[in-house]
Formats: sequence, C-alpha cells, structure tokens
Amino acid sequence: MAYWLIKSEPFKYSWDQFVKDGQTFWDGVRNYAARNNLRSMKKGDLALWYHSNEGTEIVGIAKVVKEAYQDPTTDDTNWVVVDFKPHKKVRQAVTLAQVKADKRLANMDLVRLGRLSVQTVKPEEWKIIMEMAGEKS
Repeated sequence: MAYWLIKSEPFKYSWDQFVKDGQTFWDGVRNYAARNNLRSMKKGDLALWYHSNEGTEIVGIAKVVKEAYQDPTTDDTNWVVVDFKPHKKVRQAVTLAQVKADKRLANMDLVRLGRLSVQTVKPEEWKIIMEMAGEKS
C-alpha cells in the first residue's frame, strides 16, 4: 500500500462535503507531477485529506476505490482522475505549522513542495502524522 496527500480548499470541497457525498473523483489536476501521482495510485491506497488555504490542516483519510481514468471534465487525454471514498476523520487535525515544526518531517512533500496538490507520503511520514493525529498507523 502507498500513501498520499490530496489538497482541497474547504470552501470549494470540504471533508464534510466529501463525507456527505460518500465518494468523489479527484478532478481538475493540471500539473504533471500531481497527475503522475494520480496515475501511480492503486485501489486500497490511503490519502491524507488536507484543507488548503484556509485551515491548512490534515482533517481526514480517504481511500482509493478506483484507479486513474480519463478526467471527464476535459477532452485532453493527458489528464486523469482517481475515485476516493472517505475512510475516516482523524481524531485530531494536524496543522501545517505542526508538520513544519517536526524535524522528522522536514523532507515531506507538504513542506518541500507546498503548492503540489497531489503528493506522496512516505510510510515513516504517515506513521508520524498518524501519531500526531491520535490515530493508530
């Protein structure tokens, strides 16, 4: 299993809306690195749900339920989407400030590649984030 981080601005699509919907496809990605990360996702992988711009915190965990396919919002075949379902809300949100303050996470994509909307999360980073969130890894 691989781990990821996906960013959503809560005023556009919040964790609560995601839970209400029960499933969504991750569309609108127009960055090649983020697109490549979507293409690498496998069914069953887990992704941290990060509220960007307002809140700037990890609030939940999503699960990949369908691997990459053509983004239905564009005819351009370069772009793909992945389907996610809510897995669980984290017990305690983990803020960007907390992540940046933890030296063990200094090389995490969230710190190094702040603008990238779909990021990799290394297993050791996942474990640290789960501890910070009050979750079992």
